[in-house]
Amino acid sequence: MEEPKLFWYALKVFYNKVFDMEALLNGMGLETYIAVDKVLLKGEAHLQARRHIASLQALGQVDTRYIQEGALIFQRKPFVTSIIFVRAQEKDLPFVEGALKEEGSNTCKGFIYKNAMRKEYAVIPDSQMSSFRLVTARGSEGLGFYSDDEHTHYKEGGRVRVTEGPFKGAEGYIKRIKRDRRLLVNIEGIVAVVTSYIDPQYLEIVKE
Repeated sequence: MEEPKLFWYALKVFYNKVFDMEALLNGMGLETYIAVDKVLLKGEAHLQARRHIASLQALGQVDTRYIQEGALIFQRKPFVTSIIFVRAQEKDLPFVEGALKEEGSNTCKGFIYKNAMRKEYAVIPDSQMSSFRLVTARGSEGLGFYSDDEHTHYKEGGRVRVTEGPFKGAEGYIKRIKRDRRLLVNIEGIVAVVTSYIDPQYLEIVKE
């Protein structure tokens, strides 16, 4: 039996509701990704989160904004508050669109990104998604995020791949910021992330 073809798509979600959308899509059995930072909670913030988590557990519920590791509690904070990625079959997209509509009203909670011609849903290449996830999974230190309109003029030179270090395997373009070489990894037409300094000896040219 042939394996179903799954592709990555990006959703724009209004009203800072990416975690609500994550829960909806996961409930549909779909894989999702939100670029988040894990922030360790301390003091009163920790106590409030612990009480909140305990109250939900008593009801058999969870709040995916929080991650509990033993006595430690982390809060997931999106790098880009309005974007979530979903991996799905094309036939699933009408159901995803349905999740973006407020039940019983015409209110729209967001949309699925389309290509430049605005006729078809924009499929994100696995290579772009892989590099984006690799970079954003390392935490927020040294990272900068740009909209598509902002980053289109930042590409400099040819495409490169990182060969060593925490971003090993990521591909993108070099951008100079205050004389430092940084890697720009973009999800074309949607968002880009710029890393901290990359030593030139750890970069190799990728043939496009």
